[in-house]
Amino acid sequence: MKCLCLIVFLAFVITHSYNDLEVEAASSDGFVSRKGVQFILNGEPFYANGFNAYWLMYEATDPNTRYKVTHALENAAGQGLTIARTWGFRDGGYRALQTNLSSYDEQTFQGLDFSIAEAKRVGIKMIIAFVNNFPDFGGKKQYVAWAKDKGQAVTSEDDFYTNAFLKQAYMNHVKTVLNRVNTFTKIAYKDEPTIMAWELMNEPQCRADTSGKTLTAWISEMASYVKSLDSKHLLSTGSEGFYGQSTPQRMTSLNPVAANIVGSDFIANHNIDAIDFASVHSYPDTWFPKLDEKSLLDYLRKNLAGHIEDAQNVLKKPLILGEFGKPSDAPGYTQAQRDAVFTTAFDIIYVSAQKGGAAAGALFWHLISDDMNNFRDAYSISLSEKSSTINIIGQQSRKMNLIGGKGKPGRKNKI
Repeated sequence: MKCLCLIVFLAFVITHSYNDLEVEAASSDGFVSRKGVQFILNGEPFYANGFNAYWLMYEATDPNTRYKVTHALENAAGQGLTIARTWGFRDGGYRALQTNLSSYDEQTFQGLDFSIAEAKRVGIKMIIAFVNNFPDFGGKKQYVAWAKDKGQAVTSEDDFYTNAFLKQAYMNHVKTVLNRVNTFTKIAYKDEPTIMAWELMNEPQCRADTSGKTLTAWISEMASYVKSLDSKHLLSTGSEGFYGQSTPQRMTSLNPVAANIVGSDFIANHNIDAIDFASVHSYPDTWFPKLDEKSLLDYLRKNLAGHIEDAQNVLKKPLILGEFGKPSDAPGYTQAQRDAVFTTAFDIIYVSAQKGGAAAGALFWHLISDDMNNFRDAYSISLSEKSSTINIIGQQSRKMNLIGGKGKPGRKNKI
């Protein structure tokens, strides 16, 4: 009799566990769209508390280390996080996705397949960038090197934005990624609702033209191209959000001085019909290394508030804080300092979101899994390690979910 009761109990637990999983999947399926300054999922506002995990494809390329992807995504879902931002590129080098122009490594592509499939399983949306501005993992520099090998007369990394051969090479990569059929889900990336959005580039800059016109022209052309192939997904720039010549007063009041020569223009870069939402990154510790903690927090507040205001009133589009964090190797670092950065950013975003404003969420830099010393650095956070910062992340997830569709009656929340 005891054995029979145990069997019945286990059946009950298993059944309800699967039902819980189905409810979570049901609340996360569907494409994320935009209505005014809000994201919409399944007819309800969708707010993003998320993270960066640029390493997902890399670790999932080796079946023996895929458990790291699984653990990271499951831990993130357990904290109520809703978006993972990651790379859809690895140009040349070890475990390359693109081994040469238009040549791809199938095993690495299956790593990206697995990452998307796991995100789908746990109910997390993804933002995927197509290329890097910087030489890490290839980027513009690798494309230019490949172009030189093909006899192209290119001399600068910023020829990436104007050289016809290089523009076509980028578009070829975009087309390959969009048309990729996931070997796990059997769904083409362009038809996969787990993917919330694409980013044209991680932190695009064009120092060869500080007016910002070259970068804006490239964004406009490539955004239209992406949309011609994929009308189901949202699209953004991946920008750091530095202001340009279209708003000189903002350049003066909000830009780090060094940012005035990178050829970026927050307003012009995002005031393009095919760009669905605005992107901003925030690293005051890097930009102002001599400021004290109070001044750094004051800048974070001012900068984020300015971008939210412009997204709301000028661009009339949602805004995502796509990267932010606090480095543990900063002079005099304490856990309380990291907590203050997260709390400050989260509070500003929540106040806007609660009123139906343009601030749609924040993605901290960056999440790692256990046993990942190769990716551990001053910004990395493992959710399996108990800390006050992780509590703050979980609290923000709960708050954002409650004002979005995940907090509606009948929807199961992770927290």
